[in-house]
Amino acid sequence: MTLLDHLSELRVRLVRSLIALAVGFFACYGFAEQLFNYLMIPLTRALPAGAKLIYTALPEAFFVYMQVALVAGAFLASPYLFYQIWSFIAPGLYDEEKRHVIPIAGASALFFVAGAAFCYFQVFPYAFEFFVGFATDTIAPMPKLDEYLGFTLKMLLAFGLIFEMPLFAFFLSRLGIVTAQGMRKTRKYAILGIFVVAAILTPPDVFSQMMMAAPMLVLYEISILVAATFGKKKRSAEDDDAAEEAESGEGDKPDPDTAMQGD
Repeated sequence: MTLLDHLSELRVRLVRSLIALAVGFFACYGFAEQLFNYLMIPLTRALPAGAKLIYTALPEAFFVYMQVALVAGAFLASPYLFYQIWSFIAPGLYDEEKRHVIPIAGASALFFVAGAAFCYFQVFPYAFEFFVGFATDTIAPMPKLDEYLGFTLKMLLAFGLIFEMPLFAFFLSRLGIVTAQGMRKTRKYAILGIFVVAAILTPPDVFSQMMMAAPMLVLYEISILVAATFGKKKRSAEDDDAAEEAESGEGDKPDPDTAMQGD
């Protein structure tokens, strides 16, 4: 494919993804209030009795519901969105590898939702209890609506994306782009990068960074195992020498017709 063909393909995939995202948004907007109430459960369990969220701008609550519907629509449409992403990559793959596009797209959506579920059920309860634990008789927690929503949605999306790490390791190792040995050699740089990414994606506090960095470190080690198990096996030097000898042997073999004429 030429550069213009790639750009045309990218435009088609983007338009289809935007349409799917819009469909997901409108499908979830009618349940935006219920979804937001469900999103508030980890915080309300940690807050003192009678504490409530506040908002200071009049349209703030309206835009909060729109953001909730948009992110929920993204999760709802994630199988189709990931299918478009992998379909855009597919023209650069071999025919054998193209057959795995649909299973990989489905697995991508599954890992994405699993990452968000891990954040909601495992990270949020401990994080909110930690933050609310600093409240005293003179310091009362009154979270702001848009700030709470921005924090939770960003964390959900971030955990959804980092849970894709083993899947990308599987895909890249099958293509021979990354290897388990190479990932082991660059482990110290990967650890540094993980903490940098966690610092960027989380609020400026050590607790949130550690809550994100710890699963990423575990996922990196899982990715190494995935690359070692499913990665493309490279031929050893002995195999290469044997192949060269076989080829040279076939080249030196006399032609049967020529040998018969000689006899």
